[in-house]
Amino acid sequence: MTLSVLSYYLWICPHLLLGAILFAMVRSGLRRQFPMFFLYTAFEILQFVVLFSISRTPIHFGEGYVRTYSVGLGISTVIRFGVIYELFRHFFRQYPALNGPGRRLFRGATIALLLVAAGVAVLAPSKSPNFLLNATYATDRAVSVLQCGLLILLFSLSRYFALAWRSHAFGIALGLGIFASVELAASSVWLHLAAFGNRAVNLFTMATYHLCVLIWMFYLLRPERATSYVLTPVPEHNLEMWNSELQRLVHR
Repeated sequence: MTLSVLSYYLWICPHLLLGAILFAMVRSGLRRQFPMFFLYTAFEILQFVVLFSISRTPIHFGEGYVRTYSVGLGISTVIRFGVIYELFRHFFRQYPALNGPGRRLFRGATIALLLVAAGVAVLAPSKSPNFLLNATYATDRAVSVLQCGLLILLFSLSRYFALAWRSHAFGIALGLGIFASVELAASSVWLHLAAFGNRAVNLFTMATYHLCVLIWMFYLLRPERATSYVLTPVPEHNLEMWNSELQRLVHR
């Protein structure tokens, strides 16, 4: 009984908090600054309403629920890729000259990680007789590999993007990174042990998502402190100064 109450709490409460985030983003104008994250938040709430409604019908958590969950997971995954790309664009926007190279870096990293993710999907075990669940979690694990890789790249290059840890973008990336990492581990457990619906794994994943929602709330419901940059002009004809500035940028 206690676990059932905890399970429903971890399922319902984060989505109520997402509603508060959605409302706050509309009021503060962050909806225009991060439209893909706004869409992701809205879809997560919609998906929860649909799945919760199905769970209260005679279908309960049967085949119809699994199909709806699989479709919702696929759509949510695509939107999350949009959020990650949105974060890349947000950071590169501070450096217009790097906008083109930044896009090429994102595409190159995506292709490389996509090959790794495809290998992970091919080598994924399939101990469960339920083909739909196997396909869902195998795809989820491959996608989690891809998303974790992109977010690690994002954090690795954050010093060049002047990414302040108090910024809204950092909070979004941090929450996504934690959730993608735990989802990768959970999908691996589900596939290797065929432990679909394992209560301990589900509760851990749901608790992690709750934590990520709290992180988003902490960052998005507070005003972002403006970061100031002091640029030192370089003389047009002083080659020694130009060389010094370029070396400083390369070895930052």
